[in-house]
Amino acid sequence: MLKQRVITALVLMAIVLPCILAPVRWPFEVLVCVALSLAAWEWARLQGFARAWVAVATGGAFAVLSLWASLRQWHLHPYPDAIWTAITLAWFVAASLALRAGVQGWQPIARPLRFGMGLWVLATTWLAVLTAYHWGLNFLLSTLALVWAADIGAYFVGRKLGQKIVPRKLAPTISPGKSWEGVAGGVLAVLLLAWGWMAADRHFAQASDPSLYTLLHHHSTGMLLLGCLVLTALSVMGDLLESLVKRSAGIKDSSQILPGHGGMLDRIDSLLPTVAAAIMLVSWTKG
Repeated sequence: MLKQRVITALVLMAIVLPCILAPVRWPFEVLVCVALSLAAWEWARLQGFARAWVAVATGGAFAVLSLWASLRQWHLHPYPDAIWTAITLAWFVAASLALRAGVQGWQPIARPLRFGMGLWVLATTWLAVLTAYHWGLNFLLSTLALVWAADIGAYFVGRKLGQKIVPRKLAPTISPGKSWEGVAGGVLAVLLLAWGWMAADRHFAQASDPSLYTLLHHHSTGMLLLGCLVLTALSVMGDLLESLVKRSAGIKDSSQILPGHGGMLDRIDSLLPTVAAAIMLVSWTKG
């Protein structure tokens, strides 16, 4: 299993990095379109549609619409800063209600509503990721790295100290393996990442391409700390929400398209709320 995970990760890196570093926009835009279209296909399957063509049509329609929107350069439109606050708050409220209701409270929600909510999240994620890319490579990579650092820190600290300090599990009926110690480890990892990234910014980054952490720190140290806490919390909530949906559907992985890793949603669940929230926090510093 570990060998398969490593091989898949290396293949993904060989695909993703050239798209991100390409001197033109379209490879990255196509990459985002493909990833989110696969996630849309998985989401439709998770909602229990009996006919397979519904999920395929969902992924295909998302691909066509996102490519069309990319060609129309919707992500370059000067959206008001308030839209990012609205997107983030809407996701937070909906996710909080779903997590509070738990696994038993998910299925009674009307399937068209569940289906539509997921597609709305994927559509806003498309807009957020391409906006972050337009803001600069340093901003995009530092935002993505925050989610990865939170996940890695939570995994290792949770394995070492899980429930040894706080006996109560984080979400016992949704994801029994997660602990409060793991969350604390994720926060610590993000803070260390922010400190290291800002140090690298001072020596290597161009002033025109600052990272997420430098932008927040330019406002105040308090804003940087708040941002790290908020974004880590949202990444954890994103992971828990997908776990809830999968547990409700009675499956372990959203699909098997990434050998050793599960599905696309399993890889991007923590990113779904985080990128828009990062843009929101930076927009607050401009006020």
